[in-house]
Order: sequence, then structure tokens, then C-alpha cells
Amino acid sequence: MIRHLLAATLLAAPVLSTAQPIDAAADEWEGIVNIDASMLYADYREPWNGGQPMSGSGTGFLIGKNRFLTNAHVVSNATKLVIRTSNDPEPHPARIVFIAHDCDLALLEAVDGSHFDHLKPLEFGGIPKLNTEVIAVGYPIGGDRISVTRGVVSRIDFRLYSHSGVDSHLSIQVDAAINPGNSGGPVLQDGKVVGVAFQGYSGSVAQNVGYMIPVPVIQRFLKDIEDGRYDHYVDLAVSDFPIENPAQRRALNLKNDGIGIMVGEVEPGGSGGDVLHSGDVILAIDGSPVYNNGLVRVDGELVNMNEIVERKFAGDKIEVTFLRDGNEDKANIELKRFEPYVKLGAAYDERPRYVVYAGLVFQPLERNLMDANRISNPQTNYIFDNYLSDKIYVDLPEPVVLTNVLADEVNTFLSAYRQSIVEEINGRKIKALSDVPAALAAAGEDKDFVVIKLMENTRPLVLRRDLAEAAQARINQKYNIREAAYLGTK
Repeated sequence: MIRHLLAATLLAAPVLSTAQPIDAAADEWEGIVNIDASMLYADYREPWNGGQPMSGSGTGFLIGKNRFLTNAHVVSNATKLVIRTSNDPEPHPARIVFIAHDCDLALLEAVDGSHFDHLKPLEFGGIPKLNTEVIAVGYPIGGDRISVTRGVVSRIDFRLYSHSGVDSHLSIQVDAAINPGNSGGPVLQDGKVVGVAFQGYSGSVAQNVGYMIPVPVIQRFLKDIEDGRYDHYVDLAVSDFPIENPAQRRALNLKNDGIGIMVGEVEPGGSGGDVLHSGDVILAIDGSPVYNNGLVRVDGELVNMNEIVERKFAGDKIEVTFLRDGNEDKANIELKRFEPYVKLGAAYDERPRYVVYAGLVFQPLERNLMDANRISNPQTNYIFDNYLSDKIYVDLPEPVVLTNVLADEVNTFLSAYRQSIVEEINGRKIKALSDVPAALAAAGEDKDFVVIKLMENTRPLVLRRDLAEAAQARINQKYNIREAAYLGTK
């Protein structure tokens, strides 16, 4: 699956219509807790800084002994977490046990779980039917007490999860308004959890549209972490095109039975890269026929064919039946995570990586960087936007950007080079940030100078090595840079 970057509005969870405070002393609501988070958001403009402190709140609910489920976006970048119930105002420190940014879920535990031993965990149900009523319970803005709201299931679809900005999974739409604070709270039907409230549209985009994470996604997350770690979602890493035109079907020697979807782009290094080719026609996955619109029937329901892949784990295999040059064939494909997708998504709980040399700031190209620095350089924007479609990641796994030039006498008149992609330093190709320190230290054609070649710029950036090295301590002190480089942890 190619995960396209789509515009979506986050991050308040759906609160269904007609909100009403309820008696929190009722046993059925005691397992639903309020989560207060203190957070530290990384500074991608000045990555050597500690970051910006912020705070937020959301909802979680008990699913087992001292295990509380919530959204990843409620607790991302958290430095301190406390949970409380409506009938117990005392804040209890909590910590993250597992977090999954690709499906916006997290599992928490109280530092002292004995305070919650008397609470009854909520039970999971199934996927609710269309046009049936559900209720959301949580702690939205407008008060401190727990609140319950009602709405109707209006759509079950495969769509983008806005927390990462690149991952698409099964989601359930409800006719709902949007309010902060309900994020991570349970959506219930017949007393059982059928989803976790997590995102929606606001403003002029749409009215009364909210979404919840359905039980199959929740259960996959809980199954993944059973071995003590989270291995992330896997991808087939191919795009597809419907084959609905009768003439096209005849040209491909396909039967007039509505079965078969054409393979478009196949990502090198992806799960399907060594098996599928562009132009192949996928007929079935794990024995389930694939219709010409990309749907398959799972548990009696028509769903996106990627739903079969979604329910698998790293190392699992799927059997693909496909047509190539008129001949039918079968192959087993081992599924894995496709890392280039990750680089295009938002990152959390990570310290920004960088290198500062003579006031030149080098950083890896990624979504957080693009957003924070408001990159306007056309070439850099092209590299980011076409990183997958043009297969740029094959030869350039981690493009490096000269994001800033910290003003100093050693780098006078070099500010015009900002926001450019670094191609070479002292004759060495730069394919990742880890290449930069060694390339800066290497002697080029003239050991007295540091020569930096930037993409789409015929004039290289040149520094006198002795002046650049002498300026480093001065620049560090001037701009309060405690470390001249941070390359991350291995």
C-alpha cells in the first residue's frame, strides 16, 4: 500500500452530540480516567535547545490490571503523566508502557497500581453496524467531571490517521462535533468498547464528523505488544489501479467477473519488491478474491484489500495470486515495515539530530523539520514531496539540509545557501547525516579549505578550514550550543 500524504485536521477527539455529565460513582464508568500530561516538544529550528514545555489532557480507560488504553497523541513527548478518576481527585503518577504512533494508541500503567485494583476493566465488543447508536465517555473541555455523549455510526472506512500523517487504517466515522479532551476515551455500544475516540474535522472542512479507532486495530496493537515490544505495522508497499474498463480487461485476458486489480508502483526494498512487478494483476490474497476496485471480503464484509495486510505482523507471510503476461502464478510474500514511509511521517519522543560546523546547521530532511522551518526552497520541497514517487530514497536514504547559517564573521555572505540539500562535502557524497562529520574532517582537493556542494547550486560553499575550526567555540558560546552535534542513539 502506498500511504499518500493527505490533509486532515487533528487533534481533538470526537465528542458525540448532546453532552451530559453523569454520575461518576456508577461502577460502569469508574474505569475511565482523566490523563494530564506535561510535555516537551522538540525544537527543530534550534535543535540543540531542550524544547518547548507544554501541557494537555485526554482520556483513558482500564482494560486489565493496571493497564490503561489511550491515544498516542495524548501522551506523546510526555515528561510527566498523572491519571485520576472523577470520584478520586488525587492525581496518581503514570508512565507509558507501550506507544504506537502509526495507529495512535498507547498503553499506560500507574506507578502505584493498587489505587485502581478495585476498578472493573472495560470489555471489548466488535465493529458496530451502520446507523446504530454509540456513546463516547470522557473528559472533554467545559468541565472537570466525566461526560457521556451520543451519536450514530455513519461510515466504516480505510482512512488516514492524522497523528503520524502517513498511516492509513480502518476507522469508524460518527456524526459528531469535535472537542479536545475526549481523545483516548472509549466509545461504547451495549456496554462494550467498540472504539477509541481519536480525531475529526473542524472549522469549515466538515460539520459533525468525528472518528474512532475500531476494535480490530486495537486488538492488533495489543497482540503486537504481547512479546514485550511493539514491531509496528507492515506494508505490501505497492500502489494499485482499478481495472473496470471492459476493453482493458479483455486486453489483459481477464474474465468478465469483476476480479483483479493492477499493480502500479512497486517500492524497491518493500515487502512486494522482489515478487510483484508493475503491470501485474492481483487476483487474490490469502485465497480471498480481490475485486477490481481493490476490495476483498473479510468476515462477510467488503473491505480494502490492505486490511488483510493490516492484520498481519512483521515476519508473517501472505499468499498472492497474480497474473503476469497472461500467466497465472502464486507467491508467498514476507511482510515487513517499509522505513521510507516513516521518514515522511511526524516523529515524536525523539531528540532532533543535527551537526553545527562554523555556524552551518545540518539536519536530516523529515516532516518535523519541514514544518518547523517552513522550508520554501523549491528543490528541497521537491525532494521531500517526491521522496517515494521518484524513488529518491534508493540513492539518497536520508537527504541532509543546510537549514541555517548562524551569523558570524567566518560565514559572512553565506546565508543564501540556507535550506539547500547537501550533495557533497570535500568531494564525499552525503547520503545521511552520519556522513557529515567525517566529510567535514576529510581533506579535499585543497586541505586548507572546506568545500560544500549543494544540490542545484553551481557555486560551492567554501570556508577556510583554520578560521572555521577556530570559530566553533565562539559560535557555540554565542548561540548557547552545548553540543556541536547529535547524531542519535544506535
